Amino acid sequence: MAESEPLGRRERKKAATRKNISDVATLMFLERGFDEVSIREIAEAADVSPTTVFAHFPQKEALVFDEDDEQRARLVGRVSDRPAGVSIHQALYAFYAEEVRLSAAEHGDDVAQRFMRFLNETPALRDYGAKMWLRHEVSLADAIADELGLTAPSYEIRAYARFVLQMQLLVSESHDPLAVLDAGFAVLEHGWASVEAKRA
Repeated sequence: MAESEPLGRRERKKAATRKNISDVATLMFLERGFDEVSIREIAEAADVSPTTVFAHFPQKEALVFDEDDEQRARLVGRVSDRPAGVSIHQALYAFYAEEVRLSAAEHGDDVAQRFMRFLNETPALRDYGAKMWLRHEVSLADAIADELGLTAPSYEIRAYARFVLQMQLLVSESHDPLAVLDAGFAVLEHGWASVEAKRA
């Protein structure tokens, strides 16, 4: 009897199939518009069945956000696995800065901005993207509370976690993402009073 395929290899094949479906779908959406492309067309172009598409992506919007779980794991990992001497705030800033640089290096500024325009001009995707990042709020707040030795997140931690996650939306919409990132994290670290005091 043939030996079963190793789990690691099966998981890699599943991940490759998932990424291929998402890449094919995203290109089709960019070319024709989100509402103009059907799941059946995506399946045909990706050389899989519609059932396989739905097995990986429970709804059409998820095709564009194929790294949702991985992003949440990386985000929380930056808090819990940060080096000694690095604050939670510094670790989260570094996470976002690396994401910005990786996106620019992989896709280029023009492609990244085109993709963000596509997201912002598609109501279903804009809403899904916003909810996707806010879904990470509980996980991030719990990780921060754990690092601070608390049994549950305080109101301050919950507010901070939400503000940090909203930074992703501001950064992704900007033509100068690192400048927006610097400004946003400075306000989070030093508070609004320091900004207003400069203008007084």
